[in-house]
This record gives sequence, structure tokens and C-alpha cells, in this order.
Amino acid sequence: MSDIQLSVIMPALNEEKNIAASVRNSLAAFDDTGISGEVVVVNDGSSDRTPDIVRDIAARDARVSLLSHAAPQGIGASFWDGIDRAKGGIVVMLPGDNENDPWEIFRYYRLLEHVDIVIPFIFNKQARSLWRNGLSFAYRFIINTTFLVYFNYTNGTVLYRKSVLKTLDYRSTGFFFQTDILIRLVRHGYLFSEVPYRLGMRQGGVSKAVSFPSLWQVVKGYSRLARDQYFHKHAAERYPADSQTLKRRNENAGHNS
Repeated sequence: MSDIQLSVIMPALNEEKNIAASVRNSLAAFDDTGISGEVVVVNDGSSDRTPDIVRDIAARDARVSLLSHAAPQGIGASFWDGIDRAKGGIVVMLPGDNENDPWEIFRYYRLLEHVDIVIPFIFNKQARSLWRNGLSFAYRFIINTTFLVYFNYTNGTVLYRKSVLKTLDYRSTGFFFQTDILIRLVRHGYLFSEVPYRLGMRQGGVSKAVSFPSLWQVVKGYSRLARDQYFHKHAAERYPADSQTLKRRNENAGHNS
């Protein structure tokens, strides 16, 4: 387990119908793509059999581990707790609802030889309802306009170099966490690539993404990010030693000297 390249962080809240398939698909994708990886399932206070199912899988495959919250803390908190447990140099969040195809994002793993962040955007929008697509369009417009960026999508299965996440001084714990991370890192100058991604269909259970509590978390997260970006003094640039952004900047400096 010491040579792990990619850690999948898998938050799960009452996903007993989907969690086994989610974990097994990630393991199969590791095998098919030749990537040495692990799956860190973060059970976010489930009241169903989610943690028991994961324990059974972990007992048979050492690449799977379980981290549990006594009570739900939110998908952002689950992501960050998984990051602190992760052994891989690259990390990605795949929810335990089996809606995301690990093969789709793993195919872009090698892009991390050139950038520090790989951001997928959904190209089969018919997989979601007209209402969900409209909400996504409005959300993206607000984010891009406010923070002077041009993202196609900010809430997907983003591949990160783990070391760049460690440079962040703030950790958003709600549904806004992914957008918060991307805005902070990209406005700090980190190199990224956007790639097309096919979204699957949820096989069971109910999505928690669109609800009043999650929307309220987004509003609070957006307000905090806007305040930090426009009214707080930013720290000097600091890139980790393994950052491709740092490597490219040093190469550029060498060419200009």
C-alpha cells in the first residue's frame, strides 16, 4: 500500500443500495487502468447498512478503508477528513451513490504530469433533468461572473494533486466545498485542465445535492468566498515542491534569464 498513486475519497450517507457498486467499480477501474489506488469511504453518519457493507468489502480487499462520523457532518467535511487519511499523491472525490463512472475520470490521470488540477465537465447533460441543468447553468453564471473565471463545471469529480490542497488556509465543509477549492486554487495561479466527462444514472436512493439545507450551505459558502477573495489580503504565492505549476514557472524563469 506504500506505492499508492491515487486515492478515491468516497463520502456516503445512507447509500446501502449503491455503495458496494461504487467501491467495486473504483477497484475495477484501478485494475483496468493500471493505477495503484485506494478507496477511502467516509461514512457520514449513515443510519442504514452502509458502513457494514463497506467493512465486508474492506475485509476482502486491503485497498478499501472506512472512516466513520458519528453524525452527519456534510460532504465537504467528509472530503477533507478523507484527504487527511489519503495515502495517494493524487486525490479525487467519487460519491458513494454510484452516479459517477471512475473509468471516465481515471482516463485523465496522466494529465497530472502537466497540471495540478483536472476539472471534468458533464457532456451528456440529458442524464439530468431540465430543472437540474437550468440550476447548474445559473450557478455557473454566478460563479464565473463573481470571481472572473470561466469554468464549465465546478462540482464534479475533480482530480487534485494532494499537496496543493494542503496549501489552503480554509476548508469549506458544505456543498460549496468543491467550488470554494477551485476558485481559491485557480486564482492563486495553479495550472488546470478541463475535460469532458460522462455522467451515469443513480440506481437507487435520493440525491442530497438539491435541497434547502444544501442550497443554504451554498449561499453561506459563496458569501465567505467572495469576502475572502475581495476583502482579505492574500498570502504570497507558495507552491509545493511537487507542483507542476512550480515546475512550469521555474522553467519559464530559466528561459527568460
